[in-house]
This record gives sequence, C-alpha cells and structure tokens, in this order.
Amino acid sequence: MHHNVSLITTLAAGFGLALVFGFLAERVRIPALVGYLLAGIAIGPATPGFVADVGIASQLAEIGVMLLMFGVGLHFSLDDLLAVKRIAVPGAVVQMGIATLLGMGAAWSWGWPAGAGLVFGLSLSCASTVVLLKALEARRVLDTMNGRIAVGWLVVEDLATVIVLVLLPPLAGVLGGRTAPAAGAEPLWQTVAQTLLQVSAFVAIMLIAGRRVLPWLLWHVSRTGSRELFTLSVVAAAISIAYGASALFGVSFALGAFFAGMVMRESEFSHRAAGESLPLRDAFAVLFFVSVGMLFDPMVLMEQPLRVVAVVAIIIVGKSIAAAGLVLAFRYPLNTALTVAASLGQIGEFSFILAGMGLSLGLLPQEGMSLVLAGALISIALNPLVFRAIRPFSDWVLRRSALARQLESRDDPFAELPTSTERKYLEGQVVLVGYGRVGRRITQALRERDIPYVVAERNRELVEDLRGQGVAAVSGDAADAAVLIQAHIADAAMLVIATPDTLGVRKMAETARQLNPGIEVVVRTHNEDESALLRRDRVGTVFFGEEELAKGMTAHVLRRFDRAARA
Repeated sequence: MHHNVSLITTLAAGFGLALVFGFLAERVRIPALVGYLLAGIAIGPATPGFVADVGIASQLAEIGVMLLMFGVGLHFSLDDLLAVKRIAVPGAVVQMGIATLLGMGAAWSWGWPAGAGLVFGLSLSCASTVVLLKALEARRVLDTMNGRIAVGWLVVEDLATVIVLVLLPPLAGVLGGRTAPAAGAEPLWQTVAQTLLQVSAFVAIMLIAGRRVLPWLLWHVSRTGSRELFTLSVVAAAISIAYGASALFGVSFALGAFFAGMVMRESEFSHRAAGESLPLRDAFAVLFFVSVGMLFDPMVLMEQPLRVVAVVAIIIVGKSIAAAGLVLAFRYPLNTALTVAASLGQIGEFSFILAGMGLSLGLLPQEGMSLVLAGALISIALNPLVFRAIRPFSDWVLRRSALARQLESRDDPFAELPTSTERKYLEGQVVLVGYGRVGRRITQALRERDIPYVVAERNRELVEDLRGQGVAAVSGDAADAAVLIQAHIADAAMLVIATPDTLGVRKMAETARQLNPGIEVVVRTHNEDESALLRRDRVGTVFFGEEELAKGMTAHVLRRFDRAARA
C-alpha cells in the first residue's frame, strides 16, 4: 500500500539537514541560522537532488512565522523601549529611511519599478532580533547601556515593520502589484481606512478582552497541574488568535501572533508560557528559515555578483554608517556608536517576511527575493566578525584620528553635576550606582529619611529625567574613575553598587577606596560564586539576592510561628 508521506519527508529532510548545517555553522562560529538557510537551499528546487514539497514547506513556514512573532511579542518590553526612546525612536526611523532609499536607489539602477524598489529597500532596512540578541548575549553586553540601545532600536524597527506589513496589501495595487479582488473598485483612501479600522478593532479587542481572557484561561489550565495542557493552551492561543485575526479582521498572521504574545506578557504566567512554548517555537522557527532557504536561487551569486556585493554593502556598510552617525549625533561615545552599528549590520526574519509578502503581492521579482536571501546569508555570517572588530577598530581609529578622540572624550552635559548642586550632595552623601528596580527602592528609602544621595547611571536619558525631578545624577559608567569623581566620591560616606552588571564592581570599589580610603562599599549580586569571591576579597558588604530573599522569608515564617506559640 502506498501512502503520501510528503509531509513526513519534508519534516525529516528539513530537520535533519538543519541539524547538520546548523551544527557545522556553530562549529565555525557563525550563527546556526545560516545553517538552517543552507539546509533549505539544499532541499530546494534550485539545487540538484532531493526536492522537498514547497507547498507543505510554505504552510509549515506560516506556522513558524506565527510562533516566531508570538515569541517576539512575548518578549516585547515597552519599558526597555521607553528607557532609550530619545535615541531609539528617531534613530531607527531615520536609519530605516536611509537604508530604504539606498535599496530603492540600487533597484532603480537595475531598472526595477518603484514598488519593487520600495519593498526591496524596506527588506534591507530591518535587522534580525534573533541574531542581535544571541550576539549580545554571547558577548555579555545585553544588559549594558550599549545593549539596551541596540535592543530598543530593533524594537522600533520591528514595530515599524509591523505597520508596513499592515499597509502593504491595500497599497499593492498603487505600487504596481496585485490588488485584492474586494478592494479593486474602491478608492485608495477607503481601502487604507478600512484596513486601519480593521486593525484598530483587532487591537482594541486584544487590549480590552484579550488581557482578561488569556490570563483567565492560563490560570484555569494551570490549576489542572497538567504541563501538556498548559503548553497546548499557549500554542493554541498563539495560532488561533493569529488565524482569527486573519479570517475576521484581514490582519496578517504575523500581526495577530505578535499581539497574542504582547497580551500574554501581561499575565503572571508569561515566564512559564515563554519557557513551555520555547521548544515548539524553536522547532517551527527552524522550519521557517529552512522554507525561506528553499526560495533562494544560488545562481544569483554567479549571474549577479555585483548586485550581491551592492546588497551586502548596503546592509553592512550603509546601514552601519547611518546608525553610527546618528548615535554620534545624539552625543553618545564612539564605542556605543560602533556597537549599535555592528548590531544593525545584518538582516533576518522580518526581511524574509517582508520580501515574501512582496513576492506574493507581485511587487518583488524572484531575483529580489534571492538577493535579499543572499544579503542575509552573508551579513549574518559576517556579523560575529564585525562585532569582534569593534575593539581593534576603535583602538586603531583613536590612535590615528584626532576627531575620533574628540568624539570619545567630548563634554557630556550630564557627565558632571551642575554648579548649582547643593553642598549636602557633595559631602557625606551616598553614591548610588544603577537606577534600576533595586536602585529605585533604595533612593525612595533615602529620600523618606532625608539622606542625600547622588545617582551614577549609564543611561543618559534616565539621568536627564532624574535631573528634571531635581535628583543629583551623573551620566556614565561608574567603572570609569572620572564618573565617580564627578559624583564626589572623595567626600562621600558610602558607595552602593545596585547594578546587576558585576563585571566592573571590583574596579568601582578599588577606585572609590583610592579616592576615599574610609568609604563603606555595599554591593549587590545575583551570582553565588561571584558573591563568595567578592566576600573573600573583602570588596565590601555583599548582598546576594537569593540569600537575602531566603532570610526575609525565613524571618516572616519564624515570626508567624512565634506569635502562634505565644498565643
């Protein structure tokens, strides 16, 4: 008996080759995503040998898009964006505009129509969140100021791309693509208005009803104690909402899944939902990248090498120069500009989604899709090298360029306390490094007891807000002696290091004691080994998060039983 096993064959070939190529990619220290794309090329119609079922692969890719966008929404943090909004929002918008114009210019020189150039340019303008997060985590800079700026920048790019995905279908006819049959006789403004109205209705329902229904559903499912049911409820919610958004509101699967993740983030079960759904999201994300690779024609590398070079130059050079220039224009140091530039010097999942939509709408030619994929493969493969080149390139430029040294050392209006600062903040004060969740609670307690303090914070925007509230604050990395000097550490009574980044703790403590031998140092840490080392080296009074939590809970339990015994 013969059975149609094309689905099983496609899954087996896709997963198997993705494992092999992904492993080889990691072994040569390039992102595994490159291996997944190569696996898709190997089983695609453009290469000899086995050819997977393209139709089945495309449907699996749609599920991958849903779960991928659901994960993006589940990890979307409005707080992270607001923390760097003054640089991330204008920077991302302007940088996307410049990259889009560069892509349109290249497409125009190749004789492509304006609509194809627009989709092509937009596809080259948005970097990969997946690649960026892995790159920052590998270098342990995700929680630094540079990392936050890069992530906030990409969040704005993701939101802008979501808007493009919403508006592209109704505008396809005007741009030279295929128009939806229902919208063919309607004026453009009416089509766009109807689309925006549908999207607004979907968003309103998700924000009003979804924020209540999804947490309620997860709470009741979690009460059953079944891990499988909980995982099923998370995946079912993501895919069902994405499908319902498309069927009822004409919204793309990607947008529906993104908002499902955003709403689920509001639930107290968001961390568990992220953890339980991660394996399935990763598996289908792999299939998404494999299916994208199946659309790539390797012959474009041989037939159009100059166009491939132009695309790679726009992604790595054009976008990076634009981003670095914008960061420097906002008076951030050279190292921050280079980190953000390296972060944006690649393209990924959103580029594939945009290019795929352009292809389906008849806007982007097949060659354009292949060029986008070629640019993604090369830029992602080169991205680790670009990151590794930041430090030597920065040192080289600083040694040979007076302008670079000026940019690195130029005056920052928030890097020193104003001359009008009251004397009580300059002598006997507490110098607090880090104004996160812990730092805020410490300053609240100090303020209630009228104890003067100075905040040292790497986030310039946060320092600007604190200054506006009348708080004495300086901008910069407290591991740099100049920052502690500006906080008047020499005459301070105490240094409190409340930042989760423990890499510079010893340097901060050593600098403080060199300038003020009698100062008391208080340190926060989340790592047990780091806590033991800090205590052994007598860096200061160390508070280990889990240990302090256990002490507090134990004290509460003992007080409760003491009261019961006395009663």
